[in-house]
Amino acid sequence: MLRELYIEDLAVIQKAEIQLAGGLNVFSGETGAGKSILINGINAVLGQRMTKDIVRGGEKKAVITAVFDGITEQLSAALKENGIDCDDDQIVISREINCDGGSVARLNSRPVSVALLKNIAPMLVNIHGQHDSRSLLSAERHLELIDIFAADADVLEDYKKSFRQLQNVSRELKKASADSQQKQARTSQLATIVNDIKPLELAPDEDTDIEKRFELADSSRELSQVLSEVVTAIYGSDEQSFGASSSVADASQKLAAFQEEFSDLEPIVQRLDSVRIELDDISTLLMRFIGSVEIDPAEFARLSRRRDEILQLKRKYNTDVNGLIQLCETSGDELLKLTSGESNIEQLQKERADLLKEVSQKAAKLSDIREKAAKRFCESVAKELEFLNMPNVTLSFEHTKGKLTVSGMDSIELLISANLGEPPKPIAKIASGGELSRIMLALKCVIADRDDIPTMIFDEIDTGVSGRAAQKIGIKLSELAAHRQVICVTHLSQIAVQADEHILIDKRTADGRTTTAVTVLDEKGRVDEIARILGGESVTETTIKNAEELIAEAASLKLKSKKS
Repeated sequence: MLRELYIEDLAVIQKAEIQLAGGLNVFSGETGAGKSILINGINAVLGQRMTKDIVRGGEKKAVITAVFDGITEQLSAALKENGIDCDDDQIVISREINCDGGSVARLNSRPVSVALLKNIAPMLVNIHGQHDSRSLLSAERHLELIDIFAADADVLEDYKKSFRQLQNVSRELKKASADSQQKQARTSQLATIVNDIKPLELAPDEDTDIEKRFELADSSRELSQVLSEVVTAIYGSDEQSFGASSSVADASQKLAAFQEEFSDLEPIVQRLDSVRIELDDISTLLMRFIGSVEIDPAEFARLSRRRDEILQLKRKYNTDVNGLIQLCETSGDELLKLTSGESNIEQLQKERADLLKEVSQKAAKLSDIREKAAKRFCESVAKELEFLNMPNVTLSFEHTKGKLTVSGMDSIELLISANLGEPPKPIAKIASGGELSRIMLALKCVIADRDDIPTMIFDEIDTGVSGRAAQKIGIKLSELAAHRQVICVTHLSQIAVQADEHILIDKRTADGRTTTAVTVLDEKGRVDEIARILGGESVTETTIKNAEELIAEAASLKLKSKKS
C-alpha cells in the first residue's frame, strides 16, 4: 500500500510530506486548496502523462516520491522481469517533471521508463475519479467487470492463448494462399533455372579448367596443321611428290654426274646429301611430334560444345560456374518448398479448422461462465445499491453473442431501472451524477475481494450526493477500508467522519505567494475540520458539538462492525 508521499514544487504545493495509514485516509479542504493536485502527484508516480504547467511557477522542476509496501507476488514478478528486485517488500518510485517538459522516473533509485510505471500501476493502485464514473457508461467496460467478478482469469487466458494460435495459423494460411499467380510465375522461373543448369552437372571452377583445356587443344590443333605443312614441304604431298627432300636428292644426283670431270663439285654433292639426310631426319622427328600433339576431332568438338554451353549460361545469369552451381542449389530448394506448398496449405487448413473448433468450444464455456456470473453480479450490486440509498434499483444485463474476438464472443451491457415500474435501460441514458458515483462504488465493493490491489483511491466520489446517501457512502468506504487501504477526497462530513486518518489540505498565502499545506489532523483538528465542513465560515459551538457527535457515532458504528 501507499505509505509515504513526498511532493515538492507541484503546482501550489511547495513542499509536502504525507504519512498514510492503512484503512480509510480522507483528504478534505476547501475547494481549490489543492486536493486534486495530490491525486495528480500519485498519478505522476504511476506513469501518467504530466505537462510542464504542473511545475510550480519560477521553479526548475517538480519532484514526487512515493513509498509502497506490501508488494504482491504479481508485482514482484513483473519487476524481476525488468531486472528489479524488491526483497525488502518495499519500493520507492520517484518522478521529476522539468519546467521544459522533460521528465525522469526512478524505481528504487534506478532509472526506469514511464511505460514501466504505467504497466505496474494497476498492481499498486486503483484510482476512481469522475472520469471513471463516465467510463462506466461504456458497455465495453461491463464485460471487464463481469470477468473480474466471475474470477475467470484462467479460463479467459486459456481462451486467449488458443485464439492467438488461431490468429497466427490464419495469418500463415493467408500468406501461403496469397498471390498464387505470382507463386506460379516464380515456380516457372525457378524451374527454368534448374532445367538450364542441373543437366550440365557442373563441377566447381569447371569454366576455368575447360577454358585452359580448350586453349591447349586449339593450339595443338593449329600446331599439328603447321607440322603437317612442314612435313609436306619436306616430302611433298600425294598430289605432288616434289618436296624439299626430293628436290635436294634430285639436285645431288644431277651434280654427281659431273663430279668426276669437275672435282670441285664433290664436296657440294656431299653437302647436298647431308642436307637430304638432315631433312629426312627432321621429317621423321616432325612426324613423331605430330602424333604426340594431334587431338581427336571428336574430343575437340566436345570441348567446344561444353565451352559454348557454359559461356551461354554464364552470360544468361551473369555469374561464373560456381555462381551457377549455387544458383541451381538455392533455386532447387526454393522450388521444392513452393511445389510442396499445396500440402502445407492443406495442413494449415486442417490446423485452422481444428483450432476454430477448439476456440469456439472455449468461447462457449467462457460465455456460459459469464452468463451465470452476470446474474449473480447484478444481484450483488443491487444489494449494495439498496444499502447506498437506492432501494428501488433493478439491475439486469443484455447478453449478445457475435463473432470470435480476443475477448470471446460476448457483448454484455448492464441495464438499470432506478425507479419502480420503469423498464431497465442502459446506464448512460438514466443515471445522474450522484447515481453514477454510488453505482461505481457498489461495483467496486462487489469486485473488491476478487483482486489483490492494495490501495483504492476515490477522488470526489461524493459528487451529486448528500444526506443519508452520503452517510451510506461513508460507511461503505469504511467497510472497504477494513480489507485494504482506501484514500478518499471528499467535501462531505458524512464521509470524512469515517476516516482512520484525516488529512487537511489547506491553502495559505505568504510573501505574496499561494502555497498549500498538508496536515495530518489530531483529534481536535478533526473536530474543527468537520465543523468547518458542516458550518462553512460560521463555525459555532453547536457545529463543533455536532462534529464531535458525528465522529463518535462513526467510531461506534465501526466498533459494532468489527464485533459482528
